[in-house]
Amino acid sequence: MKTIEIPYYTSHMELHVDEKNLKAVIRAKMHEFRTEKTETEIVKEAMDNPIGTPKLEELAKGKKKVVIVTSDHTRAVPSKITLPLELAAIRKGNPDADITILIATGLHRPTTEEEQRRMFGDEIVDHEKIVVNKAFEPDQFVMMGVLPSGAEFHVNKLAAEADLLITEGFIEPHFFAGFSGGRKSILPGVCSAETVNENHSYKAIASPYAKTGVLEHNPIHEDMVRAARMVNVQYILNVALNAEKKVIAAWAGDLEQAHAEGVAFIRKWSQCESITGDIVVTSNGGYPLDQNLYQSPKAVATAEACAGDDGVIIMCCSCVDGMGGTHFAELIRMGTPEEIDAYLSKIPSKETIPEQWCPQIYARILHKHKMILVSKLDEETVRACNMIPAKSADEALKIALEMKGQDASVVVIPDGVSVLAVAPEGK
Repeated sequence: MKTIEIPYYTSHMELHVDEKNLKAVIRAKMHEFRTEKTETEIVKEAMDNPIGTPKLEELAKGKKKVVIVTSDHTRAVPSKITLPLELAAIRKGNPDADITILIATGLHRPTTEEEQRRMFGDEIVDHEKIVVNKAFEPDQFVMMGVLPSGAEFHVNKLAAEADLLITEGFIEPHFFAGFSGGRKSILPGVCSAETVNENHSYKAIASPYAKTGVLEHNPIHEDMVRAARMVNVQYILNVALNAEKKVIAAWAGDLEQAHAEGVAFIRKWSQCESITGDIVVTSNGGYPLDQNLYQSPKAVATAEACAGDDGVIIMCCSCVDGMGGTHFAELIRMGTPEEIDAYLSKIPSKETIPEQWCPQIYARILHKHKMILVSKLDEETVRACNMIPAKSADEALKIALEMKGQDASVVVIPDGVSVLAVAPEGK
């Protein structure tokens, strides 16, 4: 019997698989990446050697309104490390700069003060100006133009009016934007609900190029880049994280050049050959991405790549914060996967419902695969989402083996968010 630790909330749960069933355990090589440098040293080195721009202190000279866009409570950005370094660099170049930290929420709920203190530390919360983006409050936004898709670009006024706009984040494979990081801080980060919705329309999500690891011809990525350029992002600071959410690499500088360097690193260290199993077990990497069901398709899409035509997917996602979105919660429970997809496919891009991308992706996956959800959600809610509830990874595996047979092959992807699964060459 093989024991495998599956990330779950702030810890992990154990999965016990008979060795005769276990076909593969797939982990990103990134979790094996080792460096002798501290996290602070890694970030500082990136800032001392920016790609395609002057150093941040040089950019800050003469700039009055400076805005740093950072991620919200659903992301593991190490802001306790990055923000003090950025703030110090800005003030070194311009001691009188008026600095605002703008929290990029996308369509998520506002980040609470308690969460801000956990993310940034008391020193920053008590002494810096912090604003939370609220996508559903129209007066926060200004129209900047039209994006390649035809979507209107409405962005937070603070970002639009900044003399120096900086973004920070981390890069990982993303199941419809290709990769996170860089331009994504602006769209969806600090855009209005209307702009985010249209960027995440049924047509965009259904594009064959809107998938993990793909940037070229990806309509969602193309809109994001244009939006970030239109609002004049002058400097980014992005990092790569290991399984313990520790910084192992960092890139600073130009929006596209620095992000491209980071993407190349992530692709090298996260890309794994997909191995097909009758049962695929995965997680969203634990806290903070497994707080709700709305975030969970990230890892489920990775499992899908290894589940063949009708494999059973087991998803371990704590959902301690519930469903994660009112519209998502309604849409995912409105009928069968086929009925959900048929309904969403008829919605014009400019009338996109907030959060509909999530049930759209789930409907696609659930059309082919049974899914067992290990979470803290009540059983009735899970079943209403066309999923099978389980209280532990072992219970879920027992259910899956009853469905697929006791000799079924099992593939385990402990952290499905960190893995870029690609088909073997020639297949």
